[in-house]
This record gives sequence, C-alpha cells and structure tokens, in this order.
Amino acid sequence: MRGYEAMKVLVTGAGGMLGRALTGAWRELGRDDELIGITRAAADLRDARVVSEAVERIRPDVIVHTAARVGGIGANIAAPAQFLSDNLRIDTSVIGAALHSGVEEFVYLGSSCMYPRDYRQPLVETDILQAPLEPTNEGYAIAKIAGAKLCAYTSREHSVNYRVIIPSNLYGPYDHFGSMASHLVAAALHKAHLARQSGDETIDVWGDGTARREFTYVGDLAGWIAENIGHVAEWPDMMNVGIGKDYSVREFYEAALRAVNYRAELRFDPSKPAGMMQKLMDSSLARQHGWDPRTDIDQGMARTYTAYLESATA
Repeated sequence: MRGYEAMKVLVTGAGGMLGRALTGAWRELGRDDELIGITRAAADLRDARVVSEAVERIRPDVIVHTAARVGGIGANIAAPAQFLSDNLRIDTSVIGAALHSGVEEFVYLGSSCMYPRDYRQPLVETDILQAPLEPTNEGYAIAKIAGAKLCAYTSREHSVNYRVIIPSNLYGPYDHFGSMASHLVAAALHKAHLARQSGDETIDVWGDGTARREFTYVGDLAGWIAENIGHVAEWPDMMNVGIGKDYSVREFYEAALRAVNYRAELRFDPSKPAGMMQKLMDSSLARQHGWDPRTDIDQGMARTYTAYLESATA
C-alpha cells in the first residue's frame, strides 16, 4: 500500500453499493483513516443547508462523493426531470459545502452516461460533449456532466484537488435488485433467480440482446479508490475507470444463468428500448495510476449472487 497520513474521509451515499464497498476496502487495507459515511436516510443531500451543516460539523480532509439518484432505463424514461433536478441539487450542494469548509481533496463519481450516443469506441475523456447524448437517460447524463465540470472549474479557480473518475457500469453486493433502479447485471440475476424459483422456462429481456455494456466489479473500484486517497492531486482532472472489455446483453443474461445454475430461454423484445448500443471506455489514464481490475464476469456474478441470496434471507 502507498504511504499516507491518516485523514478524516467523508463518503456520501454510504448506504449504496459503492459506499458500502468503500467501507469494506478501507477495512481490508487496514488504513487508520477515520471513515464517516452519510446515507440518504441520514441527510437529504439535495438540501444545501443540511449538507453545509453536516460538512462543517464533520470537517473532513477528503470527500468521496458517490451519492446520486440512479435508475435503469425505465426509471430514467419515466422521470427525466427528477433525475436532472435531484442530481444537480445533490452535486451543487456537496461540492459547494466542500469548498466552503476547506476540503482540499474531493473525488467525484461520474458516469459513462456522460458520453455521446453512437460515438467512436473506445470512448476517451475528451469525447464528452462532442455529440448528442443517449435520449433515454439524457436528464441524468446532463446532471453528471454538470457535476464533473463544476469539479474541474472549482479545482482550477480555487487551487484544490477536485477530481472526477468515470466508472463503467458497476455491479456487486448491495446493488439494486428487482426494482426500477436496477441496472443490467442486478436485473439479470434477479430474473434468473426468480425463474429458477418458479421453474419458468423463459426470461423476458428488453431489446434484441445485442447492445453491449462494460461492467466493473464494485470491489475492484473501491479498493483502488481507497489505495489512492491522499494522492488524488496526482490524478488528471478526469479519468475513465473500467475493465476495458464489454459484453452483449445476451452474454450478461447467460452469465447470470450460470451463476444461478439454471437453464432458461431468453425471450428478447426488440420493441422495448435498450439504450446506447455500446459504450466501451478507454481506461488507459487510470491504468497509469495503478488501476488493475482483477475480477472477471463469472467471479463477479457468483459473488454478487451470493450477496443477493444473503440479503434475501437477512
């Protein structure tokens, strides 16, 4: 592990998938930092006054900002104004409170949704704002671009180290299973599990199965972030963080069925939206800063399914 001085680290969205993984990563590394988490239940991060009071009270050295309003394609199509408004309010509140309280190191979690639709692959950081966005999650994407730009501008204007990392889609324990907030992997595992439980021979899937996605196991990302806290000044303004390989929707569902140890026919519905056809990212910059993901799709699916079963019986 790299050398560091013990710090007070505030994690927003501490009850979410990445927030919980960060707590585990700190424990595994044995860092002496004081790690403090803010969950959605504890504070409404859309409220600038609430956020400012919390940050002033905690006085962190570092903030890792993972909190966001997130959801799958269906949720984003149904409520784009809410995704745009809520995320703008969250990000302006947290970034503003950090600056006001003298926080010098800040890590902002962006999203691969920030990239243009149907653009050249793999996507590099300078591709942002170069072409139109994917319409199905445009509200969320615009908010995340605004948050990322606010970090970059704040860093330049105030000589602080506010950096943006853009992870691929994430999956792992504590994902949103079986809800409108579910992303592809969580939804696939949930559907495969229900099919096994009920004996269903078919699983319905939106789209034709050919859209491709890059997913990173959340534990790999959390471990890398934990390793680098205290050295964020060495990072560029913005970095992609992914595994450098994508899979089709069909392949993700097939992997989910392997994890669940069940066989079923996948019944695709091309009339339903599938989002962008591909958004594979180039993570070369992150690899220059020690990023080295180790968990492959079958390992990650198996660990995630184990966590899913444990949460269902808890």
